[in-house]
Amino acid sequence: MKKLIIAAVVASIFWFVMFSPWTAPYINFWIVMSIAAGVLITLSFVFRKDWKYQFSFNIKDITIGIGSATILWAVFFVGNEVSEMLFDFARPQVDDVYAMKEGQSPLILAFALFFWIGPAEEIFWRGYVQRTLSGRVGEMKAFILTTLIYAAVHIWAFNFMLFMAALVCGTFWGFIYMKNRNLLTVLISHALWDVAVFILFPIL
Repeated sequence: MKKLIIAAVVASIFWFVMFSPWTAPYINFWIVMSIAAGVLITLSFVFRKDWKYQFSFNIKDITIGIGSATILWAVFFVGNEVSEMLFDFARPQVDDVYAMKEGQSPLILAFALFFWIGPAEEIFWRGYVQRTLSGRVGEMKAFILTTLIYAAVHIWAFNFMLFMAALVCGTFWGFIYMKNRNLLTVLISHALWDVAVFILFPIL
């Protein structure tokens, strides 16, 4: 459990640096995010050795990954429309999130999101944190705790829309992993959704 706490603290520090108003203006978000991805993957594989059966290559689970990414994008599209009708702050806060990609190469960002950042987050949050907690507190409690922690580390942005996005995504991918137990499925889902929502089909 100590290793899990250490890993969670490290992730929290990275998310604080990336999102807090006291640090975010002074760093390149994408560089720090890429470094964080490497550190969290390393911690995941150092702290746990049993990854052999976490990646199952089969058509069904790959299809679920692709389909779930599409469904999640649709959920965000509808959620954005509803939020704009209900909250005056919704659009400016969403714009603040998209502002992070200004001045960056869309091709490089797409490559980083699909092959590095998205997969790294799933390996850490679902493959390491949720799986480790499952062995301690049971699958349902692990799913809930991991989802809450995943959402909580985004709180430093003081952006309600970002927090809710993290909560929805954490719930979505955490539930799929809890039921499917194939890390490749949520890895594909997360990577495709990242590229779709940030690069190919931004929700503007």
